[in-house]
Amino acid sequence: MREIVILVPDVDVDQNVEIDVRINGRKKTLKYRIELMSWEGDQSEDRVTTLRHKINDYDKDWELVEIGAPSQNEIPIVFRKNNGS
Repeated sequence: MREIVILVPDVDVDQNVEIDVRINGRKKTLKYRIELMSWEGDQSEDRVTTLRHKINDYDKDWELVEIGAPSQNEIPIVFRKNNGS
């Protein structure tokens, strides 16, 4: 799938975003989910392990799209609903 960058207004954490697009005149709805994950642990290795588990254990109907820039205590993660779901 080709990617287009679209700036969306700020949304609350753990919210879904639906974007309607038309491709060759056919409407398609793309669904995204934004989650803010809190860090568990102080060491970089602990944080990577926590993030890896969160992604691997996530609902398989959603695919990872982006891992945002981390803050001191949390990191934003964006998922997209799989096309077949």
